[in-house]
Amino acid sequence: MFNINVLTTVKKIGIPLGIVGLISACGSQSSQENQTILIDGSSTVYPVTEAIASNFNQKENAPVQVKVGLSGSIGGFEKFCQGETDINNASVPIPQRFMEECKKNNIAYIELPIAFDALTVVIHPSNDWANTMTVEELKTLWQPSAENKIENWSQINSQWPDKTVNLFGPGRDSGTFEFFTSAIVGAEDSSRNDYVFSENDEALVQGVIQDPNALGYFGFAYYKQHQDKLKAVAIDNGNGGILPSDETIKNNTYRPLTRPLFIYINAKKAQENPALQKFVKFYLAEAQNVVETVGYLPLPESAYNLALIHFEKNHVGTVFNGKPVLNASIDELLTKTYASEDKEGYVY
Repeated sequence: MFNINVLTTVKKIGIPLGIVGLISACGSQSSQENQTILIDGSSTVYPVTEAIASNFNQKENAPVQVKVGLSGSIGGFEKFCQGETDINNASVPIPQRFMEECKKNNIAYIELPIAFDALTVVIHPSNDWANTMTVEELKTLWQPSAENKIENWSQINSQWPDKTVNLFGPGRDSGTFEFFTSAIVGAEDSSRNDYVFSENDEALVQGVIQDPNALGYFGFAYYKQHQDKLKAVAIDNGNGGILPSDETIKNNTYRPLTRPLFIYINAKKAQENPALQKFVKFYLAEAQNVVETVGYLPLPESAYNLALIHFEKNHVGTVFNGKPVLNASIDELLTKTYASEDKEGYVY
């Protein structure tokens, strides 16, 4: 585990460190009967939230049921901004169109970073030619003009074999899709469409495992869980090929595919529902250990302490203006998110 010093930020805004003790849910157990906390969204964040929800369901005495769906960040925001869910898992900051939709529907939200991910490009282990790919080669393969035209490995790099390249990736309801197209193609939602897509990353994993000519992309945790059957591609962003790892996320050298992961909380529901308050506080207390166990890079402990204070102060809005976070270090992310106590820079 590593530690990034955010003490300067903390002192600047006068927030003490130390996890604030969990506050008991208001009301009697009988008043919480049959309560359900609904969560949806990102397949990347899903294993973290699912594990924490399972822990909560096992440890919580009150009959509160936490249900975690899997419709992709974008599909999740569609439900969240209609007030259908309490929390949305997201692998990108809330996009501009959903900022507007939430505002129209009076859905205020609390934005909490919970981990860092290295979006991973993978190939079959038998592939011995595409061990390293440049950002430009990935763009050549995935940009819209490649559709029904770039179909063989040799068309990407003349030194590679004249074999069919079979593509696997997330669908358009995925935040991973939005992030990848922004980082690699250079424009959100700009991609060829002739590939096998799914919002379920495990399905993409199995597709690549079974196809020697496959290439796909998804969150780092899914690669780590299956690294004996997959090969990660080193990404060359101009300084040689860099493989995804905890270390290359920390030192910000795995560019441009390192990204933060988030949960978004419906602020009004959190104020009205003691069970939801309790779950979010439980989530932040458990997140560091669970994130590491699942396979992503946890934030420093102080970041989860700040997130708890952020949540308790009902600090609504986003600091990312509807855009994916490209090439930001963990320290830069935390400074941007927590540097201002008076909500300067937040948009809602």
